[in-house]
Amino acid sequence: MYSLKDYNFELPDALIAQVPKEYRDHARLMIVSRGTGELTHKRFHHISSELRTGDVLVINNTKVTPVRLFGKKATGGKVELLVLDYAELANPQLGPGRQLARCLIKASKQCRPGTVLHFNGGLSSEILSFDDGIYTVAFASHSGLEQALDQSGFMPLPPYIKRSPEMDPPCDDRQAYQTVYASKKGAIAAPTAGLHFTPELLKAISAQGVEIVEITLHVGYGTFLPVRVTDIREHRMHTEIYHLSQEAADSINRARSEGRRVIAVGTTSVRTLEYVSRDSVRIQAGSGACDLFIYPGFQFRIIDAMITNFHLPESTLLMLVSAFAGRDNILRAYREAVREKYRFFSYGDAMMIR
Repeated sequence: MYSLKDYNFELPDALIAQVPKEYRDHARLMIVSRGTGELTHKRFHHISSELRTGDVLVINNTKVTPVRLFGKKATGGKVELLVLDYAELANPQLGPGRQLARCLIKASKQCRPGTVLHFNGGLSSEILSFDDGIYTVAFASHSGLEQALDQSGFMPLPPYIKRSPEMDPPCDDRQAYQTVYASKKGAIAAPTAGLHFTPELLKAISAQGVEIVEITLHVGYGTFLPVRVTDIREHRMHTEIYHLSQEAADSINRARSEGRRVIAVGTTSVRTLEYVSRDSVRIQAGSGACDLFIYPGFQFRIIDAMITNFHLPESTLLMLVSAFAGRDNILRAYREAVREKYRFFSYGDAMMIR
């Protein structure tokens, strides 16, 4: 249960979704019963039949920033850059219009400090330092880094989506790799379980008496980093910034006290809810950095059911759903998904565990 190899499974590359479904809510949906292990196959737009009047559906409203940039060195060599975070610095030595950011950079040769990179829209950057695989970069733009990213950046698709941004026909990732309720900018990866909802589906769910509650967890690149230890208990989780309003906390606490179900959309919502209740049986409103690692043996306090996608072998996300549903149940469900040719990962199909 604590060995990394306990969370491996065979997955054909052909089942890794490279593009989204034409219609968000037409993805397949596997229902997994925690109690019996029973598996049921549906379409995502049938999710309302799995919800009850009085349920609280918790969604993560983080918004993905287009932080992937393609540019060139002064020598003409091509580079790809991913902004991990960025912040306006009150440092007069940087000068006006300059911002620092931590970045990942792909190039034919390692970029050295002092290297200048040029991107579309008049955006340029200078590499200041390199440490432990991360570059510190000073960006220069007349409009500011955030606006420059909005104008020239691409969505930061996960590394297992291997296609060119210039694919033909084009895929509108700015629209597809974003939930319809995204509103709080700050993520560099989408909370992908939420990609299946449409405005019409959410409206129908609300009309049947389900309360929809928004929280925020800004998904970071760490969600894609592999576990590098053989004993998963030694793994250290990356941190991600969250915000939970008093109104949201009150809604969830009220539902719990009245015996109504709390259903989390995505592992990000699960981690946030369980993190903010770690010292109490009640949700605590506030903001902070969540570094909760959930693996089998974890005692869930808040959620009664969850909606999620199908995750990578040996990933922390697979360990989280195994903690909730039982490792044997999950691996059996994944084997069934492979047999039935479900689509996996970010643009893939969905699972509801109840």
